[in-house]
Amino acid sequence: MEYDFDTMIDRRGTNSLKYDFADQWGMPEDVLPMWVADMDFPAAPEILERLKEVLQHGIFGYSEGKEEYFRAVAGWYGQRFGWEVKEEWLVKTPGVVFAIAMAVRSLTKEQDAVLIQQPVYYPFSGVIKDNNRVLVNNALKLTDGRYEIDFEDFEEKIVKEHVKLFILCSPHNPVGRVWKEWELRKMGDICVKHGVWIVSDEIHSDFVRPGYKHLVFASLSPDYADCTVTCTAPSKTFNLAGLQTSNIFIANPDIRRRFEHAMKQVGYQEINTMGLAACQAAYEKGGPWLEALKEYLEGNLSLVREYLAEHLPKIHLIEPEGTYLAWLDFRELGLTEEVRQDLIIKKARLWLDSGDMFGKDGEGFERINLACPRSVVKRALVQLEKAVSEL
Repeated sequence: MEYDFDTMIDRRGTNSLKYDFADQWGMPEDVLPMWVADMDFPAAPEILERLKEVLQHGIFGYSEGKEEYFRAVAGWYGQRFGWEVKEEWLVKTPGVVFAIAMAVRSLTKEQDAVLIQQPVYYPFSGVIKDNNRVLVNNALKLTDGRYEIDFEDFEEKIVKEHVKLFILCSPHNPVGRVWKEWELRKMGDICVKHGVWIVSDEIHSDFVRPGYKHLVFASLSPDYADCTVTCTAPSKTFNLAGLQTSNIFIANPDIRRRFEHAMKQVGYQEINTMGLAACQAAYEKGGPWLEALKEYLEGNLSLVREYLAEHLPKIHLIEPEGTYLAWLDFRELGLTEEVRQDLIIKKARLWLDSGDMFGKDGEGFERINLACPRSVVKRALVQLEKAVSEL
């Protein structure tokens, strides 16, 4: 089947966080939004057909996934990642960030230390601080245009700060690393050695570029599985974030009991009816659409790479190995944070995610969402070039 990723769908007036709240965020009304990580593509036709069936039925009562739902989810991870999961491991939540919060609340207590690797997805730090835990940062090191883990600092921080929980971002958002097996094992062995629980956010696992392979962290060792909460969702893969359905796998029954108790404490029970239907349809029938999408996104990335090299040589692409997000290094322009934001927002009329949102290690960088029609990517680059040329 041919899929159309070039047509721009007008999302304004649909309560879109990305498009309809510029004024509330202090942005110009004509700003081009390429910040929050949802896609400007309609969901796969197979998903839309299933949702139409649910709509036509017309009743949206309390719902729960049955065996067919688990088979669809398990089949996806078994076939694509070689990860065999058991039905009792599955806990459904309205989102991965919610699940991370439940893990933090159930596996640590106030003032316990939680380790993350900045620059990293900014809700990680929010969840830690908002739950009165202590944030510990094992900063990633940028070496020759590629981010790497400082393993010596990783273990030293765990020991010195008495870290109880590590939140792993795999693939990493925003720097785009797809961790190699030896990197995952080295982190895993250190955590097992020191009794550290792990939350592995693997929501971007389906967006791995050619030549790279995503490995489910918990699949690498029974010891890792025994101390890990693995967070997955169809939301990034199939643009279903608004349907609030995530699949969390917890092999250790004690961790699972504590996690589910935390969910009961906040009153969460049944999953979103439409989300259940969409997730099952996605994992049963969405594969061809996803493969076509990934090929299209490669074209968008190539455009960015070539355009920067030719027209904006002082802005550097950190070559991504995964995700549909690009991490851009603006530091060679020599601008302060305030001047760079003025350049991007007021002059280029772009709404990106400023790097400092991801921690102080992200200062001087910007994250841009490339999951949109190629014409939008081209427009953004042209607007940015014009603004830079007027510096």
